[in-house]
Amino acid sequence: MRPHPTPESPEALVRDHTIYACVMGSRAFGLATDGSDTDRRGVFLAPTPLFWRFEKPPTHVEGPAEEQFSWELERFCTLALRANPNILECLHSPLVEYADDTGRELLSLRDAFLSRQAHETFARYALGQHKKLEADVRVHGAPRWKHAMHLLRLLTSCRDLLRTGTLTIDVGDERERLLEVKRGEVPWPEIESWMTRLAAEAETAAHRSPLPEEPDTRRVEDFLIRARRASAREPDPYDEVVQEVARGGGLRQP
Repeated sequence: MRPHPTPESPEALVRDHTIYACVMGSRAFGLATDGSDTDRRGVFLAPTPLFWRFEKPPTHVEGPAEEQFSWELERFCTLALRANPNILECLHSPLVEYADDTGRELLSLRDAFLSRQAHETFARYALGQHKKLEADVRVHGAPRWKHAMHLLRLLTSCRDLLRTGTLTIDVGDERERLLEVKRGEVPWPEIESWMTRLAAEAETAAHRSPLPEEPDTRRVEDFLIRARRASAREPDPYDEVVQEVARGGGLRQP
């Protein structure tokens, strides 16, 4: 029988301390088909007293459900401030499943994470993915079509973010054209030309983007400190265990 998770277990952190949860992947991008998985992403706020111990809480947790992945708030904010594409997109999912007061404040800070640095990080990620697709073509004669579709989606998202200052992850009217790529109905040379054009348009947009040069780190840090302080004022389940042992006659080492 699976043991009940302790207050410090990764499973308990996700179960009891999630502040924000959303659906990502094809369903959030507007590219879902009948066989699409449901990818869930979330952010949990580890209780502040856990950081007072030698063993710190995890920065991320995989599970407990299938296709579920969560980040501890500080790690999530750090990656978002670095313009990590996956993290920024998570903040802009149109499919929010849960948000408490802290989670809603995190969502209200979405613009604080956005900056022109997104051009570099999105472009660097896209370059790495493009090289993998080229390797597939050399070895197998064709790319992984699904990956090609998502790379086109990412490049489009990056270009539009730099142009407008707003990150929109639903592909909208591009859905059918991108699904044609996924089905292998678009020749690879045409896809490469499409990617090259999007990258050039993003480069042009970066020079006159309405986005600031850097994210608003201080604003995000103020939020994180307030969240940590509020958590520190909450009762610690570990303290309750210690008190119960003491009442039972003799305090044992934890």
